Order: sequence, then C-alpha cells, then structure tokens
Amino acid sequence: MKVILLDDVKKVGKKGQMVEVSDGYASNFLFKKKLATPATNAAINDAKLAKESEAHKKATELSNAKDMQMALKGKQVVLKIKSGEGGRTFGSVAPKDIGQAIEDQLKLEIDRKKIVLKEPIKTLGIHSVEIKLHPQVVGEIEVKVEAE
Repeated sequence: MKVILLDDVKKVGKKGQMVEVSDGYASNFLFKKKLATPATNAAINDAKLAKESEAHKKATELSNAKDMQMALKGKQVVLKIKSGEGGRTFGSVAPKDIGQAIEDQLKLEIDRKKIVLKEPIKTLGIHSVEIKLHPQVVGEIEVKVEAE
C-alpha cells in the first residue's frame, strides 16, 4: 500500500515522502498513530504543496538572516557595567544583556538564544560576539564593555 508520511518514521522514511508499506503495517500502525495517510491524488497534491511552501519558508528565513547579517556587520554596541580594579567586572555580560543592547541601540530584534558566547565576558574592553542567525549564516558584532 502506498502512503504519504505525515512525520518521520524510523526505517520507513521522512515527512512528506511517499513510500510503499504492507497493508497491515499501514492500517494497524501508521494510520492509528496518525503517522501517514493513504496516497490518494488529493493527498499527493497536498504533500507537493506542503513541500513547496516549506522550501519557500526556508528560503525566506535564509534571506532574512543574510539581511540581518549585513545590518550587524561592523556595528558595535556599548554596555556599561560595574567594575573593580584591573578591569575586572562584578558579574559577567550575558547574552540577554547583549540582546537588550542590540535592541536598544541598533533597533534590531535578535533572539537571545542565538547569541553565542564561548565564555562569559568578565573584562572591560571590546569583545567580538558571534550570532547564529541561521544554520548557514553567522553574524558578528562588537561589544564594548565600559565601566559604569
């Protein structure tokens, strides 16, 4: 029996794929768990439309990420933090602080989870910070940490 998978199924196929499975496996497992639908003409057309819309959505996300990368290129945000002797700070600069500074100073909204810090920023000065905008696009911004 030909079915269209609604979700990834181990050892069978990926979401949106049309596969041939035994009648019993389809009716007793795949259909009951809503992992597949019978491969009718309407279902095949729906699967094609879903693939096209998914591809369009991914292309749009990639384009937006590249635009954001260009907007961040060469930019710098300034954070003021309490510090002690020798340029050491009380506490550290977190991705949340950097995201808030980007929002306030550059008027760009970035998900704080995408800001990558190899280690917390605990010193004054200029630090380069990576921002994973998309799996294929990484932006970079300079964070200047000043004493308050």
